[in-house]
Amino acid sequence: MNELVRDPDLLGGIPVFRGTRVPVRNLFDYIVNGSSIKDFLEDFPTVSFEQIRQVLQAAEVHMEECAA
Repeated sequence: MNELVRDPDLLGGIPVFRGTRVPVRNLFDYIVNGSSIKDFLEDFPTVSFEQIRQVLQAAEVHMEECAA
């Protein structure tokens, strides 16, 4: 997946959205806490909807692979 970056020099290697310093974990925290994607995009304008879509699709595929 090209939308994530893990660089030890960037936030200690925490996965972030490419081209930002926004941890991907923040997206999942928003969702778990009942916030919308719209809320996330408003709070983190450097992240695009397309990046979020790709991350969520990859998570879905990963979960399906783990369940198989």
